[in-house]
Amino acid sequence: MGNYLYKRIWQLIPVMLGISVLSFGLLQLMPGDPAEIMLRAEGTRPTPEAIAVMRRTLGLDQSLLAQYGHWLGRLIRLDLGLSLRTGRPVATELLERLPATAELAAYAIILALLAALPIGIGSALRPGGLLDRAGRIGSLLSVSMPAYGLGLLLLYYGSVKLRLFPVVGRDGLTAVLLPALTLGCGLVGVYIRLLRASMLAELDQLYIKAARARGLSVWQVIVGHALRNAILPSLALLGVQIGGLLGGSVIVESIFSWPGVGMYAVEAIFAKDYLAIQGYVLMMAIIVVLVNLVVDALQLLLDPRLRTS
Repeated sequence: MGNYLYKRIWQLIPVMLGISVLSFGLLQLMPGDPAEIMLRAEGTRPTPEAIAVMRRTLGLDQSLLAQYGHWLGRLIRLDLGLSLRTGRPVATELLERLPATAELAAYAIILALLAALPIGIGSALRPGGLLDRAGRIGSLLSVSMPAYGLGLLLLYYGSVKLRLFPVVGRDGLTAVLLPALTLGCGLVGVYIRLLRASMLAELDQLYIKAARARGLSVWQVIVGHALRNAILPSLALLGVQIGGLLGGSVIVESIFSWPGVGMYAVEAIFAKDYLAIQGYVLMMAIIVVLVNLVVDALQLLLDPRLRTS
C-alpha cells in the first residue's frame, strides 16, 4: 500500500503542474488589461503612463514564460496575489471561506447517504417491490431537478412561507439544512441506483450464500458482508463527483447567501477580480486532486483485493 501511495503522490506532480499552467493561462485569456483594472480598483486614472508603470510593477512587460516562472514561485509560497476588490491576499480570503463550503459539502454528502443507503439496500432486497419502484421514481426526480430550481423552492416555502428556516446566514443547524438538501439532492438518485446495482451483485455471490448457510441473520449478512463490498463503487464515485459538488456549491451558496468560496467566486466575477477567480479555480482543482488521492487510499484500506493486485 505504501508503494502504491508513493507512486500516486509522484504522479500528482505533473497533474499539479498542468493545473498551474491552465490557471495561469486563464488569466491571460481574460479580456481587459489587468494593470488597467487594478488602477481603476485603486481609484487611479488609467493613463498610458500609469498603465505602463503598473505593468512593469506587476511584471506584465516580461515574456509569458518569465511571468509564469515568477507566478509559480509565488504560488509555491502560497502567494496568490492581492484581491483587486478588497486589497487583501487572495489565499487568506479563500482559506477563510473554505470551512463554510466544506461544512456545506459534508452535510450534503451525509444527507444524501442517509437517504440513499436504506432505499438502495431495500430496493436490492426486494427488486420490483414498492420501495424499489418508489426509489426509481425518486432517483429520477432528484437527478432531473436543477439545483437553482430546488433551492428557490425550498427557500420560498421553508423560509418565506413557513418561516422554519433562516433566509440567509450560517448560524446553527437550521441554516445549513436547506442548502445542504439542495446540494445533496442530485447525489441521492445516483447513489440509490448505484447501491441497488452493487447490492444485487453482492447478494448473488457465493460468500453471501455461505454466510446465510452458517445461520447468520439477514442484517448480519447485509451490514457485515454485502454492504462493505457494495459501498466501494459509491466511494469511488464520490471522488469523481466532488468536483461537481464543489461546482454546484457556487449556485447554492449564491441562492442562500452562504459565505463560502462559491459565493466568493460569484462576487469576484461580478467585480472582475481576475486574481481572485484564478485563485478559486486553482484551489478547487487542487482540492479535487487531493480528495481523489484520499478516496484511493480508503479503497485500498477497505478492499484487500486492491492491495493484493
